[in-house]
Amino acid sequence: MEKKNHYRKVFKSDHLGIADIEDFIEEKRPLHFTISQVKQEFGTRVAGKKIDANIAYFIDPIKPMVLNATNSKIIKKLSGGSPFVEDWKNVIIEIYIDPNVKMKGQVVGGLRIKEETPKPMTKEDIELVSKKISEITDLSSLSNLYNSDIKFKTNPVIVEMFRNKNRDLTPST
Repeated sequence: MEKKNHYRKVFKSDHLGIADIEDFIEEKRPLHFTISQVKQEFGTRVAGKKIDANIAYFIDPIKPMVLNATNSKIIKKLSGGSPFVEDWKNVIIEIYIDPNVKMKGQVVGGLRIKEETPKPMTKEDIELVSKKISEITDLSSLSNLYNSDIKFKTNPVIVEMFRNKNRDLTPST
């Protein structure tokens, strides 16, 4: 059988990019990340060019992200307003792809950081999901609910509820 290559393979780099986030989306992985630190790097190689940039490193196992001016301003806001990159630690961000990002007058798309800190599920949210799970009577509906919100896959309590319901609905042999 012929090995097929995904078109995004050639767009991979040492830094987080659209191709990486598209992979996360396809795999239904969460797009919330915690910054461990931001460093100012001078003469660092990005996309084949040497540039000076703020680079965000993450606690999560993902590539570092080059921060453009827009994303830097958002992290400044999320970190309590400090303009110093050394203060941008333990900031939780959510990344998304904005297809309208322009570079040098061309619409090229790019990564953006949401301007609000991702909100964890509340006790009420968990109770509502628990009620929905308890009302499900088939595996297909359970799977549809699980895949309907990325927060369900990142909350350990919710994940355990889905596992238990899956066990209940799976016929024993």
